[in-house]
Amino acid sequence: MPASLPPGLPIIPDGPDDGGNGHTHAPFPMSEPDFEAAVSDALDRIPPELAQTMNNVAIFIEDDYTPQPGEDPDTVLLGLYEGVPLTERDAWWDAGSLPDRITIYRQPILDICESREDVIEEVTITVVHEIAHHFGISDDRLHELGWG
Repeated sequence: MPASLPPGLPIIPDGPDDGGNGHTHAPFPMSEPDFEAAVSDALDRIPPELAQTMNNVAIFIEDDYTPQPGEDPDTVLLGLYEGVPLTERDAWWDAGSLPDRITIYRQPILDICESREDVIEEVTITVVHEIAHHFGISDDRLHELGWG
């Protein structure tokens, strides 16, 4: 897995990743059920006391991210948190609020990984990164902590 790619953050491709040797790698072939199992395993690694404090959040797996109007059309995301972080919720929030949504994007992760171990590591990093957003942790702080 190329170390220069930040997990869970937008990636703007600048051409083939050939490491200067003219060789590009194909996406790692992993079935949807195996990828779902990797996401499930990553969620199982969340400490129980932390998982119990997650509130009104749903986890989804989608094949790929579609850039929104106004975004760079070449934007690639590995994961996305959409919602109101726990740190920003007021007493009014529970009154009929939809669940927060964490989406893990399968194809972009497979595109940057070269092995099953790479996929498992990248899925775990991405899941932790997006859950951290649910707890109100910023991208800057995640970078400081090494979960960039």
